[in-house]
Amino acid sequence: MDLNGHNILGSSFSSEGTDTFQAVNPSTGEILTPQYHQATAEEIDRALTLAVEAFHDNRDRSFQARAKLLEQMADAVESLGEELVERVVLETALGEGRVKSEQGRTVKQIRMFADLIREGSWVNARIDQGRPDRTPSPKPDIRRMLIPIGPVAVFGASNFPLAFSVAGGDTASALAAGCPVIVKAHPAHPGTSELVARAIMETVDASPFHEGTFSMVYGERPDISIQLVEHPSTCAVGFTGSRKAGRAIFDAASSRPEPIPVYAEMGSVNPVFLLPGALRERSDTISEGLTQSVNLGVGQFCTNPGLVFGIESEPLERFIQVTGEQVNQVPTGIMLHQGIRNAYKQGIDTFQQVGNVEIAAQSRSGADNTGTEAPSTLMVTDADTFLANPRLAEEVFGPSTLIIRCRSAGNMESVAGALEGNLTASIHGTDEDLAAHRALVRILEEKVGRLIFNGFPTGVEVCASMHHGGPYPATTDVKFTSVGTAAIYRFTRPICYQNFPQEGLPPELQDRNPKQIWRLVDNQYSKESL
Repeated sequence: MDLNGHNILGSSFSSEGTDTFQAVNPSTGEILTPQYHQATAEEIDRALTLAVEAFHDNRDRSFQARAKLLEQMADAVESLGEELVERVVLETALGEGRVKSEQGRTVKQIRMFADLIREGSWVNARIDQGRPDRTPSPKPDIRRMLIPIGPVAVFGASNFPLAFSVAGGDTASALAAGCPVIVKAHPAHPGTSELVARAIMETVDASPFHEGTFSMVYGERPDISIQLVEHPSTCAVGFTGSRKAGRAIFDAASSRPEPIPVYAEMGSVNPVFLLPGALRERSDTISEGLTQSVNLGVGQFCTNPGLVFGIESEPLERFIQVTGEQVNQVPTGIMLHQGIRNAYKQGIDTFQQVGNVEIAAQSRSGADNTGTEAPSTLMVTDADTFLANPRLAEEVFGPSTLIIRCRSAGNMESVAGALEGNLTASIHGTDEDLAAHRALVRILEEKVGRLIFNGFPTGVEVCASMHHGGPYPATTDVKFTSVGTAAIYRFTRPICYQNFPQEGLPPELQDRNPKQIWRLVDNQYSKESL
């Protein structure tokens, strides 16, 4: 497929803007063709106008039709095959194996949403039947379900060019909910984004769905993102990226005359807690797992374990020594782009400026001809230094971790209580450790969205029970996930019908239950007709 660098507005290409940019190969520094046209305000407005038309036009499409569209979209992304893999590798320096795995995850989660909506119970239908003979006042007939919220703006992530990008979980869950999507492609991989977006565009064109069901725009400038968020037809936002960018989008959405929800994932340090029994029994195994987790994908995961806490002891010192030996052997890696590498270097430098923070190990760096290579880094400090310097609890996005020596179990609990919200926390321990440190578990339950026992946070299973979210600043809304089927609920809202006749109700709320979904009827779950 010949790339053209144009914005995709429904079924049309558009390149009205004269402001352009190009992708850069992070491995070589080569500037890649073509040039990509940054969207104008008029193009954003046309994309949203089409989306509003699609929202109304698509409301009568059945769940089965919507599921079929998603499955065809998954097939289209899958059929891009090696052409897509090659472009992702060119634009990101990610390995071919990683890219193929992510492509598989992307199509899997699209099909997962197709299965969810085809079954239909996700609408959370609730019925309280009326009782006109109730005294002293009749009970009305009340029926409630979820409906789509409206056009959704999705911001592609830099570190997952497929699974959290154009056809990623935000797009799939919004389309599954019945919401048109306008993707703002990440400027670090525009060619990847175009390949996927054109596959989706062709899928929509070949379907009965309105062309405005999907659009995609380009933009490097922050004002383009803000225009998309502030447009009066945008009803919700899905975002994965830095705290600075996420907060700017959230603030813009909150300052609108009609505020809208922003579901932003903005980073996490994912603390790891090493309990005494685990360190005595399998310190070296934990060390190996930590090193692999920290350096997976050159540390460019939102679930990278950036902090490790242990109680001062000989086993902890051995753990630091063994981990340092492993980190010294990790080769430098090429990061996604120069901006991420520069931020990583600045983060390490900031930590070093704090007294009593020691670099215990680091990859040996060679010549960095592209400005994108980063060494794996292991740093060590103590709990008092950590508590006195809040900057040490900030995310350093890349292949590094900071080990903190705690004086006691109580000291570890104090440190845990001082942490900000995170996506995950991991505890390594024995059953006896877990019982003895129940207070630590209770503290962490208030700090994270996913609590892991004897494992590491990298590797997020895409399934119905996964929660990929957490208290602020990990996300802007702790109640919702961006991974798994529950992600669909971000882009819905409840509607309640009171005393409506049967013919005026959606099928999901009619007495005969034609779709045979699970419903909460008079406080009892049932598939039966009424």
